[in-house]
Amino acid sequence: MTKDYGQTRVLVVDDVAINRDILCRRLMKQGYYVATANDGLEALDLIACQPFDLVLLDVMMPQMDGYEVLKLMKANPKVRHIPVIMVSALDQLDSVVRCIELGAEDYLPKPFNPVLLKARIDACLEKKFFRDQEQAFLRQIQEEQAKAEQLLLNIMPKAIADRLKRGESTIADYFPAVTVMFADIVGFSQWSAMSSPSALVGLLNQIFSTFDDLTDKYGLEKIKTIGDAYMVVGGLPEPRVDHADAVAHMALDMLVSIGNFYSPIGDSLQMRIGIHSGPVEAGVIGLRKFSYDLWGDTVNVASRMESQGLPGCIQVSAATRSLLEDKYLFEERGKIEIKGKGEMTTYFLLGGEGR
Repeated sequence: MTKDYGQTRVLVVDDVAINRDILCRRLMKQGYYVATANDGLEALDLIACQPFDLVLLDVMMPQMDGYEVLKLMKANPKVRHIPVIMVSALDQLDSVVRCIELGAEDYLPKPFNPVLLKARIDACLEKKFFRDQEQAFLRQIQEEQAKAEQLLLNIMPKAIADRLKRGESTIADYFPAVTVMFADIVGFSQWSAMSSPSALVGLLNQIFSTFDDLTDKYGLEKIKTIGDAYMVVGGLPEPRVDHADAVAHMALDMLVSIGNFYSPIGDSLQMRIGIHSGPVEAGVIGLRKFSYDLWGDTVNVASRMESQGLPGCIQVSAATRSLLEDKYLFEERGKIEIKGKGEMTTYFLLGGEGR
């Protein structure tokens, strides 16, 4: 029983009209859609613009013989997958070998036996069917791999994701100079009780998506979000000398962008932002749910810069100010008590060049 491959499209290429007619009638009786070409050039034009499942190709033709047509087909990545059965009055072994070497699936001598023709066509179509299934399966695997890689890139820096894919089991690095920023929405806990979960998540998604765009704009690395808090770092996993400058630019843009959002009671939103610069350790933790995170005194101080800041302000440490003072405007806040550090002199970042 012949397998049903749908309406199979066959191209018959022969310069002799009677040969084309005989093949066409026999193939159409078997339910195939049949197109014809009088010579090799016409065949290549048809193959380029129509999808065919099989080509029956005569060897001896004027202008361009079947060998050349076959060679050009197999050199074209877009059509090389189409199986070709060579049909010829030549029955010499060297002609058969040449066709197979050029990529033909089979070779039929003229005059051909109808039963043998059908068997050869069925065999070619079956191989093409399974080859198409294999290619579809491989494409599906590639699509799933691409999705998995994108998911990994959504939670990991690309450089870290590449190291994980190479099989590194422990990823831990020391960075002597980075700038860490924490940002928190003022009054979030109070007005979140007035909003439905879906509305709350929708608003946070809009806000954080805006911040994600700023992260990409300034070439920074988003580390995580915790509730309404947003954590960003500059200077890793690829070190950069302008890490503090990039973070400062983003912080100023965040204060502008948050003003475009409103709480459930109609008030415009505000943020507290804290920034500190210094060394950190960074690495991947977890076996099932990976997380790229930072540790060290720099992270703790940056968090305190935010939590002990003021609404609508960017509070920075003296370490960060020293990296930015030539380009930005600051207002000294004075000394404040920082848990675990004692008194520290902090500053408010007011703006920069052109702001």
